[in-house]
Amino acid sequence: MELPVDFKNKYSKLLGNDATSFFASFDNPVEKGFRINPLKHVDQLVEHSTESPISYSKWGYYGTAHGKTIDHQSGLIYSQEPSAMLVGEVAHPKATDRVLDLCAAPGGKTTYLASFMDQEGLLVSNEINHGRAKVLAENVERFGIKNSVILNESPDRMEKPFKQFFDLIVVDAPCSGEGMFRKDPSAMDYWNVDYPKECANRQKKILNSALKMLKPGGRLVYSTCTFAPEEDEQIAAWMLSEHDQLKLETIKRDGDMDSGRPEWADGNPELTKTLRLFPNHFKGEGHFIASFKDQRTPELDENRKKKSSKKSTLDKEHDKLWTDFSSLFLEDIDLFPKDNLKVVGEHLYYLNANINFSKLKYIKPGLDLGIFKKNRFEPSLSLLMCLKKQDLKRAVTISSEQWRDYVHGEVITDINTDLKDNGWAAVCVDQIIVGPAKYVNGTLKNFYPKGLRLNF
Repeated sequence: MELPVDFKNKYSKLLGNDATSFFASFDNPVEKGFRINPLKHVDQLVEHSTESPISYSKWGYYGTAHGKTIDHQSGLIYSQEPSAMLVGEVAHPKATDRVLDLCAAPGGKTTYLASFMDQEGLLVSNEINHGRAKVLAENVERFGIKNSVILNESPDRMEKPFKQFFDLIVVDAPCSGEGMFRKDPSAMDYWNVDYPKECANRQKKILNSALKMLKPGGRLVYSTCTFAPEEDEQIAAWMLSEHDQLKLETIKRDGDMDSGRPEWADGNPELTKTLRLFPNHFKGEGHFIASFKDQRTPELDENRKKKSSKKSTLDKEHDKLWTDFSSLFLEDIDLFPKDNLKVVGEHLYYLNANINFSKLKYIKPGLDLGIFKKNRFEPSLSLLMCLKKQDLKRAVTISSEQWRDYVHGEVITDINTDLKDNGWAAVCVDQIIVGPAKYVNGTLKNFYPKGLRLNF
């Protein structure tokens, strides 16, 4: 790979004798990986091997995730570069935490955080770019996350609505992307020797906003996919010098992981608690991670201890349509408590948190359960993706061959089912829910979203 001359000059000086192997690593194959989705509660993958586990990741494996498969389309797996998986492991939220993924697209960190939270707590995933925020929402939907909100905001506009709100904030910051050179050589086209400093200025603004949203006693995990000290150790040193309440946490590391380099910043020995992943030492594309702890005394949050006393906001018509649908479709009609349901437009959302969305731009203000139409309720793919087969009263099992026809948009005719009445049903391959359909006189009318349909 023909690396930029200024890049090679810079890292020759920084790395010394290690520079040769560092530059040579860019000619090695890209390391690929995927994670199993624990929210799905499915024991075995259909098309992917789990013979090469990643030692530091609870759910990670080396290998290529193939898109046009049952495993991928149903959210059983998520494709993620191995280095990036370590960010989620370091963050490791508690199930009941309020968590913010501030720069979340396309969704790798968000889905990793959700895996630990197991559908509890609150996970707010934000992406400033609208197009990327829609991709984030699609990945959250496929993964089956029930406790999420998808925002499309700038960090500074979030400061007031979420003042000292979050227990954990993850900032996987926009960066100069030097760790992307091997995976995406076009990343070199916009790199120049001053670009890391430009990125560092933007990162400081993002982090200042993030710290205003962090609760006393909370944690902030900062990461980049670049090797630039300006965006890595120097940002961590700036955080410590500008914000007295912060202290670096030691990150557990294996032998192929490097400590941060204090000499590349202000010499503060605390910076050795940060983590570097170099592609000539580590089986991955490269990353920097720092974990900060807010040392202020946590304040007692009375609102968390109180059970919500709010009543359902559904009007009688919406309430009846949802009740009629859920009583026929779900084994437990209280799976989505009515005091956590809200109609926006004609869409019904579930959110187990009190958030004022009046001054926030959002893509999804909760889990989209479906849409109200004239005299009926139509379930969404999001609803199906967050359920387990045992949650359902109405499910129809198809073969893996029929699945190809289903995700292509075809009507499925040759089925075996115990269903006697026409109506909505979940389409499954064995125990895997793959989407919605309407059972009509022995056939499945296809309601797999048109924008997601596949050609083989």
